[in-house]
Amino acid sequence: MTPSRYDDEIWELVPDREFPPDPRVVRFLRSLGRFDRALDLGCGDGRHSGLVDCRELVLADVSARALERAVRRGPRHATAVEIEPDSALPFADASFDLVVAVDVFEHVRDTQLWLSEVRRVLRPGGCFALTTPAHSRLDAIVWAVRGLERHFDPFSPHLRIYTARSLTRALRDLGFDPVAVRRGRGLLLARATAAPLATVLAQR
Repeated sequence: MTPSRYDDEIWELVPDREFPPDPRVVRFLRSLGRFDRALDLGCGDGRHSGLVDCRELVLADVSARALERAVRRGPRHATAVEIEPDSALPFADASFDLVVAVDVFEHVRDTQLWLSEVRRVLRPGGCFALTTPAHSRLDAIVWAVRGLERHFDPFSPHLRIYTARSLTRALRDLGFDPVAVRRGRGLLLARATAAPLATVLAQR
């Protein structure tokens, strides 16, 4: 298993108590509307899971310890699935109409695989809602010049940084269109639609 900053050993160091959800994320998730089947990908301890308005919710994380907390705190209709980092998701094609990932993308090592898997498990026209710390182009230059070894260090808290422009491009390149990304107080909030597979293949 690829080392993860948020694996079970790390979660042992995080106090097992209620942490208040980020108000920016609260407003964002509540604005999405209601869905039938949703996936909270990288749910952590589930502090934001209850904000997802859906009939059926699946909680997924690489840490079994985090999932234990998420199940205790999450909605009663939620089920939990432990996933492997940098691996295919254990879900059928087009099995969700919403995938949520709150502050997960910056920790992902293989971003192309991860986004491809999100696109695969979403139904055509499904919604992908994610948040990630906002950075400027200057931040990206500093990382490139001074921190390449940290940039690819699997033990680093953040393996990637994104500007609104680079996040939009990453999503569009992997089959999401339209993409709406806005910046709010140090956070990028993105809502993207899974384009039909035929459209994605035609563009390649």
